[in-house]
Amino acid sequence: MNENPADLAPELCALAAAVAGLVAGMFLPRTRQWPVAVVCSAGLVAGLAFAGVAASGPDLMAFDAFSVDPITHVTRITVLGSTLAVVLLAAGPVRDHPRESEHHVLILLSALGTIMLGASSDLLVLVAAYLLASIPAYALAGFGKDAPGTEAALKYYLMGALLGVLMLGGVTLLSGVGRGTAYAVLRTGLADAPPAAVAAGVVALLAGLLFKAGAVPGHYWVPDVAEGAPPAVAAYVTTVPKIGAFAALYRFCAETSPDGRHALLAVIAAATMTLGNLAAFGQDNVRRLLAYSTVSQAGYLLVPVAMAGRTGLAQPALLYFVAAYAVTNLGAFAVVVAAGRDDLAGYAGLLRASPSLGLSLIVCLLGFVGTPPTAVFVGKVLMFGAALDGDSAWLAVVAAVNTVASVFYYLRWVVPLFRRPSAPPRPAPGATAVTTVVATAVAAAAALLSLVLGIAGGAALA
Repeated sequence: MNENPADLAPELCALAAAVAGLVAGMFLPRTRQWPVAVVCSAGLVAGLAFAGVAASGPDLMAFDAFSVDPITHVTRITVLGSTLAVVLLAAGPVRDHPRESEHHVLILLSALGTIMLGASSDLLVLVAAYLLASIPAYALAGFGKDAPGTEAALKYYLMGALLGVLMLGGVTLLSGVGRGTAYAVLRTGLADAPPAAVAAGVVALLAGLLFKAGAVPGHYWVPDVAEGAPPAVAAYVTTVPKIGAFAALYRFCAETSPDGRHALLAVIAAATMTLGNLAAFGQDNVRRLLAYSTVSQAGYLLVPVAMAGRTGLAQPALLYFVAAYAVTNLGAFAVVVAAGRDDLAGYAGLLRASPSLGLSLIVCLLGFVGTPPTAVFVGKVLMFGAALDGDSAWLAVVAAVNTVASVFYYLRWVVPLFRRPSAPPRPAPGATAVTTVVATAVAAAAALLSLVLGIAGGAALA
């Protein structure tokens, strides 16, 4: 067994930064805790550096439960990079807040749980990672302590608790009939187990992971949290936990069954992308629109998960698509943070008032559609290829129809950007100049990265 802690250097950096931030917050004045944001950012940058170095090394298994392979490498880099962007987005709005240090520490702990979620190859570690990724996120959703935030946190917690209990039941059942908790043991044990018991256990286990992914039927919390939580937190919960959830879903399906869980996940994928798109059509609140957009994107992301074990395209499709989604979703939410508007009408004339912000939003929204040369375009091409190569042409057709339908509601947000504003632009309520500048920079960086990943997709996949 490999027990070298250096194999977990990126995770240890995030943990050390969280602990250091918590200790620093105990001694710093309540209204001057900005150094905690610096400490947390430094830990994330160090984690990214170690993750980059580890990505060039051989695959290995740490502590018999933590896989260090391409899935983990992409999960680490995407989670740490996305979390760094969220910390930057949140630094301005929570500046001088009496709980500023707790805010940043909770984000890091949840991100740490998300990485563990994607890397775990053992059911017990998977449960621990689920809890670590979830509990800090519940607290973050209600951080504003206002009515919408409290309602969002309550719904988020109740749904997470319900589906988490189901997940625990599934883990118990699968470990019992599979005679173990490690995925390698389950692959053999579940093959000889009663099919009904295995099916019940898998469905219960998937309930928890689909909740983290924001997919049907665990998606009900997404619009309420996206609208009620602070914008930076909304960006976090609709982006980062999904990365670990999809990595965990793919790993569980690919490593515990020779042909994955194709039929069940294909139906869930079709239902998720269709429901998300239908619900997004009538939204006038941009945060709810983005929330249902994330639901539909979760449906597309489930397609390569459903193809696990059926085609070699499934893994690269999932990893590229999930990274592209994270960049695009963070860019769109960064625009919302910078603009400080939640209604579609409030974005009239944004391209004229702030060209960089308007262009960033256009790139991100067209990226969600899958327009070349954005990163999501490459991810969707790989996703369609995986569905066709996995003998699921019907699923590719459903995804194509949903992609075309989604153009309508994304354009509802793009078109007002070119109009003349009906009134002079007003500064965002409660936003400082630093917050606007940082959020604009994050949005521009995300849009640029989306274009780079789209243009250099071939080189990145080589």
